[in-house]
Amino acid sequence: MKNVAYHNLGCKVNTYEMDVVLQMLREKGYRIVPFDQRADIYLINTCTVTNIADRKSRQMIHRARARNPQALVVAMGCYVQTGMEKVLADEGVDLAVGNNRKGDIVSLLEKSLRERELASEENRRPDKTLGGASLADISQIREYEDMTLRETAEHTRACIKIQDGCNQFCSYCIIPYARGRVRSRGSREILEEVRGLLQAGYREIVLTGIHISSFGTDRGLEGGEALLELLRGLDALEGLERIRLGSLEPRIVTPGFVSGLAEISRLCPHFHLSLQSGCDETLRRMNRKYTSGQYYECVELLRKAFQRPAITTDVIAGFPQETEEEFEISRRFLEKVGFYEMHVFPYSRRKGTLADGMSGQVPEEVKARRTGILLELRARQSRAFREYYIGREAQVLFEEEKRVGERPYRIGHTPDYVKVALPAGEDVRGRLLNVQVQDFLTDEILLADPASAR
Repeated sequence: MKNVAYHNLGCKVNTYEMDVVLQMLREKGYRIVPFDQRADIYLINTCTVTNIADRKSRQMIHRARARNPQALVVAMGCYVQTGMEKVLADEGVDLAVGNNRKGDIVSLLEKSLRERELASEENRRPDKTLGGASLADISQIREYEDMTLRETAEHTRACIKIQDGCNQFCSYCIIPYARGRVRSRGSREILEEVRGLLQAGYREIVLTGIHISSFGTDRGLEGGEALLELLRGLDALEGLERIRLGSLEPRIVTPGFVSGLAEISRLCPHFHLSLQSGCDETLRRMNRKYTSGQYYECVELLRKAFQRPAITTDVIAGFPQETEEEFEISRRFLEKVGFYEMHVFPYSRRKGTLADGMSGQVPEEVKARRTGILLELRARQSRAFREYYIGREAQVLFEEEKRVGERPYRIGHTPDYVKVALPAGEDVRGRLLNVQVQDFLTDEILLADPASAR
């Protein structure tokens, strides 16, 4: 029995795919161990969304090699897909697996292990292994890679991948080149997977993908209607307590779509609408295909249909040619919207994208200053959203036990994804409870009265 240590980088899609890969390895008799342990095989699921993600991917590869120089080190995913030559030249990598071959990981691993054994018998160095056709031109792939999840490290919530790929080609983004064109999963397969997870005790699912607003469009369907039909099917499943959506494209948020969402009884009022900038000129250079005014209309539609929904977003600071005036326009717009959470990133140049070749690249120190300003705004808005719960009752799905400071707590989330803690006592993991919120435990966690839990 060989030990496999793993490290996952990047988005919820990567999380889902890694969960399935680990599931397949366990079924074949491999033993999964923590990444900081010595192992026979190290598996790194890489990310390439920013330069920092590339660097972290390389760091984890080299960390694995240092832990056990004799181990088989496997790199898979987006960094591999977009940087084949660099990955194959890296002495730390033995096997490279791209985004359309993760489902074949067991056979690819075992083929590589046999090659190493043969090389050892012949007293030669094993060849660098490329996972078959794993790094073929992913833009030509039209079929969804079939994967089915039956278990995950989390005990109450499971991410469900419903599509892959993106056709948007925002000027700063490398992901369409790493993930290929839109490929949707069949609704029947999704519902069957969720039924299996419900039988295993999961209570909440998160629909995820590279661009879930495009779900069904590769089959000639309207993205919004296809997604609503899937949600209606999920809403009818017995035992499912909560449905949570991944990131939505603002243009999908029409009056009809929002009206349909409001009819899904188990849908969490937590909507991630990716913005990137609140300045129309910057949005145009980003090729985002909507204006700040249109984005605001989407937010207003959601706020009319749902009581106090959590609106979250992504924002890039220091995009090429962003002036101080444009940055200030964007900052004021973010303040006007009033988000629950903002993921703020300094612009990262990605070779192969249109923005990489733009003139007017913003100096790093300016990007850092602007990022800092937006992070301060994020902290104020997040605290204001959470303060609403102080002295109020909240419904919480408890998920884990975790130490905060010196004490253990049971921690879970409200439907709008506010984190709430109870002092550890009775094991309430997997239970949906109403609690009275007392105060802040930390800046990001609220404390509930244990006597109120019911």
